[in-house]
Amino acid sequence: MSQRVTPRLPLGALRDEKPWLAIITAVCFTLLASGCVSSPPENLDNLCKIFEEKDDWYEEAKASADKWGTSIPVLMAIIHQESKFEADIKPDFEWFLIVPLGRASSAYGYSQALDGTWDGYIKSSGNWGADRDEFDDAIDFIGWYNATSYRRNKIKRNDAYHLYLAYHEGHGGFEKRTFKNKAWLKKVAKKVSVRATKYKKQYWGCAKMLKEDTGWFF
Repeated sequence: MSQRVTPRLPLGALRDEKPWLAIITAVCFTLLASGCVSSPPENLDNLCKIFEEKDDWYEEAKASADKWGTSIPVLMAIIHQESKFEADIKPDFEWFLIVPLGRASSAYGYSQALDGTWDGYIKSSGNWGADRDEFDDAIDFIGWYNATSYRRNKIKRNDAYHLYLAYHEGHGGFEKRTFKNKAWLKKVAKKVSVRATKYKKQYWGCAKMLKEDTGWFF
């Protein structure tokens, strides 16, 4: 009986194929990695449209609101101001002439939480696996921070204007009224308050549908 011989490619052909394999692997890895970061919603000005597009966000926002006491519109207005719902956003680099000095701060993610503040949240909340570029963790962080502002700074749970001032300046800074002479910051806090009111009115129009989970989610 004759022995069956399996045909083999010449060694040169194998060498020729390896670069293509490496390129294909690299492209696939890049696409996979980029797909892990959630893109911002298309319509940032309409809370109902945001929840329609991002079908997990409503439940995650509601969980934070129920847990910490800040309403969904206020939570979402703060995220809008901080990151425009970009998951992995960081502050720009600061420069001296052509020399990069590093980023302005360690702020990162949806909530733009600083490293130290985020660590404090994790230890306080017990959310040990939390990531700043995950929406559910970021909105839980904002709820936690506002709850601290309520306890420590006596700010009403849905006073978007003063909650944002405390969010930006820190609880100690708010106590010292470091925002007092910052007209620009007061304008930003006012914008957050106006957006929270706008989101609240929109939320009234779709809250029932969201709660009943009909029409939008599958």
